[in-house]
Amino acid sequence: MGNVLAFMAHPDDAEFLCAGTLARLRDRGHRIHIATMTAGDGGSRELGPEEIARVRRGEAGRAAALLGAEYYCAEARDFFVVYDAATLRRVIEIVRAADPFLVFTHAPADYMVDHEMASRLVRAACFAAPAPNALTRVEAAAAPTAAVPHLYYADPLEGKDILGREAEPAFYVDISGVIETKERMLACHASQRDWLLAQHGVDHYLDAMREWSARRGAEVGVAYAEGFRQHLGHAYPQENQLAEILGVIERN
Repeated sequence: MGNVLAFMAHPDDAEFLCAGTLARLRDRGHRIHIATMTAGDGGSRELGPEEIARVRRGEAGRAAALLGAEYYCAEARDFFVVYDAATLRRVIEIVRAADPFLVFTHAPADYMVDHEMASRLVRAACFAAPAPNALTRVEAAAAPTAAVPHLYYADPLEGKDILGREAEPAFYVDISGVIETKERMLACHASQRDWLLAQHGVDHYLDAMREWSARRGAEVGVAYAEGFRQHLGHAYPQENQLAEILGVIERN
């Protein structure tokens, strides 16, 4: 059994987009790791950046603990996730520390630039992690990984790109049997629910997750599902390891 890493932009992104699949992988004996680019320091109208970041790190840690997972943060700032050398070094270090054979991140085109930058950074870090000369410049640096991991993109929010076009998954994972675990993980992020209510007028946080998971499930005839695409560019693994482990459903 091996390590699996979900590396997203913000606390609660993994819980919303791929926690069901993570739960199923955990149940198959794989060790789960969850990482975020930021600690969610922008996500409050009442608390300052450091205080809300402390709250949201705690929420992320509690959610990860429900899968026995370790939580990491690259400590970038909300709204200011950028593709630069310093950030990429931190992301490479986290990928090496988790040492995953399978990685999940955001779709390359998503509603928020933080998500898109996270996708690019994780993609680059997966490629660089096995290279000994990709130095992260930290003391007691993690060892390079043995190989480039399998890389998967979760759905963009609402399943659409920035122009509103449908982003159709290449395949789906049935999460019907673990939807309660996914909901418990998302429920750990109480401060995010409050932020979304204030900033976006969204007041059905858990229901929205269930509704989206149910919509993806209905597309392939199951109660709940999560959609994914695999990165299949040169030098990345070509076999669909996720399908081999869990079985996946392809859309007709």
